[in-house]
Amino acid sequence: MRYSASSVWVNDDEYDIAVIGAGHAGCEAALASARLGFRTIVFTVSVDSIALMPCNPNIGGSSKGHLVREVDALGGEMGKVIDQTFIQSKMLNRSKGPAVHSLRAQADKAQYSRTMRQVLENQERLEIKQMEVVRILVSDGKVTGVQTYSGAVYHCRAVILCTGTYLKARCIYGEVSSNTGPNGLQAANYLTDSLKELGIKMYRFKTGTPARIDRNSVDFSKMEEQFGDERVVPFSFTTDPEDVQIDQVSCWLTYTNQMTHDIIRKNLDRSPLFSGMIEGTGPRYCPSIEDKVVKFADKDRHQVFIEPEGIETNEMYIGGMSSSLPEDVQYAMYRTVPGLENVKIVRNAYAIEYDCIDARQLKPSLEFRDIEGLYSGGQFNGSSGYEEAAAQGLIAGINAARKLQEKEPVVLDRSEAYIGVLIDDLVTKESHEPYRMMTSRAEYRLLLRQDNADQRLTKMGYEIGLISEERYRRLLEKEELIRSEIKRLNLTNVGNTDKVQEILKSCGSTPLVSGASLAELIRRPELSYRILEEIDEHRPHFPEGLSDEVIEQVEISIKYDGYISRQKKQVEQFKKMEGRKIPENIDYDEIKSLRIEALQKLKEYRPVSIGQASRISGVSPADISVLLVHLGGGK
Repeated sequence: MRYSASSVWVNDDEYDIAVIGAGHAGCEAALASARLGFRTIVFTVSVDSIALMPCNPNIGGSSKGHLVREVDALGGEMGKVIDQTFIQSKMLNRSKGPAVHSLRAQADKAQYSRTMRQVLENQERLEIKQMEVVRILVSDGKVTGVQTYSGAVYHCRAVILCTGTYLKARCIYGEVSSNTGPNGLQAANYLTDSLKELGIKMYRFKTGTPARIDRNSVDFSKMEEQFGDERVVPFSFTTDPEDVQIDQVSCWLTYTNQMTHDIIRKNLDRSPLFSGMIEGTGPRYCPSIEDKVVKFADKDRHQVFIEPEGIETNEMYIGGMSSSLPEDVQYAMYRTVPGLENVKIVRNAYAIEYDCIDARQLKPSLEFRDIEGLYSGGQFNGSSGYEEAAAQGLIAGINAARKLQEKEPVVLDRSEAYIGVLIDDLVTKESHEPYRMMTSRAEYRLLLRQDNADQRLTKMGYEIGLISEERYRRLLEKEELIRSEIKRLNLTNVGNTDKVQEILKSCGSTPLVSGASLAELIRRPELSYRILEEIDEHRPHFPEGLSDEVIEQVEISIKYDGYISRQKKQVEQFKKMEGRKIPENIDYDEIKSLRIEALQKLKEYRPVSIGQASRISGVSPADISVLLVHLGGGK
């Protein structure tokens, strides 16, 4: 399918940056570039799809909550908007260590989209245009503008591709196939050809979504009610915690059973996933219910979450049961689940195929190596998830702006942020399926906690220009409070008085034989800052003591001091490798001792540092040694 304009005309307005797509990546990219002073235009196939949540209407979750906190710390918008529009919130993994605590909030789907759209509409230097972009204009290897379906040419100095799952999208269930984007919205059918003409390598990926059902047809008495946290923690470091203490809605938990699985197995031949009708590769970590039943045949049940799509709708989401089975099979299998015996489907489950890129064509800045001024972010880079998309969009927007400012790009490394891990994995490692962020991917996750994202990244956001002076000053005040309180606790000693021994006994803690500092007591797993307040005669009293977030940082720093110190030493070694830059003009063919595979991979990826080179599959430690010798650092 090729596009041919009947007439081409040049739009007289001049733009600095064009963003293609207004999903979670596009919104962050457009806001960042406009806030950094550049005239920006964002194109979308439908203004109704701005910040759309076509799959589960939630933000955050395991490791994804880290990304949202980091986006916020750098000056992004996602955390602020979900704080305004959530209907239930939970901190996941509380029973585990702080490294894996992750915030997750169920959103009011329509309100989230409306709120983000209002932010874009009211942002200075930002325009929204409902129109499909069909061609990227490039001259002498450099972006000059874009052309739309109507034939209009918009000149600009940088372009950011954030097309999500819309490129040549195809929605499928059973034998039904329609060339539409998510939720039946228009697909973008022509841009792929232009990208291929530019030499960009494309993949075909797949994702899916469950059915939406009518709340009135659900019997909740057969399900387990799931409540939000009693005390809600906001996503954004700028949100007053008191503003998010709202009446929350309930979600519900039920399970599939052998009857459900039997129906699925009997109809696998009708599933596009197994019949060969779907060509794209799906996400390993978010499989369809068909995949689960086949791959985990030993399990007699799977969790199913029934979650509201919003306050002003009766539509509910069936989490854990995405599918591309025919409509009649969907009814049959859903109605075997306790509480769904009489369920009415509002929107059928479906799988969606779409075009995306091999992200190894990108620099760590998310600029294409071979096309100056062309950037890419979000699911178009082969990732999955709203949060991964927002993080990439923000970095692409920042770096497109910095390119025009003639400044060095912002590249977060793996020791600085989950965003650094995400982008490094995408641009360094070959991916044959949609990439999903997980805490296990982060080597330094004890340092990269969601609770300290502001301390790690807000200074950078301030230097970039997305964080205000006032917000940065508040961070510095918070850090000083944390430092001074840790010092005080280390210097404050308590004796083995009756009151102390009573508190220790009530918590099942070993009695004191002699005195101990409060910090030493806080290191005990069963004790905490709050528990010890009764015997802390000199604790701060202004105006009502320290805030919860300061106390949290104090307690984590003290309890995990040994582990944190050890990981910081590991980071020092990592930084040495990352700091050894490889010249852009290096001729790998001159390095005679490299193995053939390593030579091919290094020429293909063109890593920016020894650290990045060491993470490329096919480049061995011996090859790294050879490379170091060539660069003059041969030890």
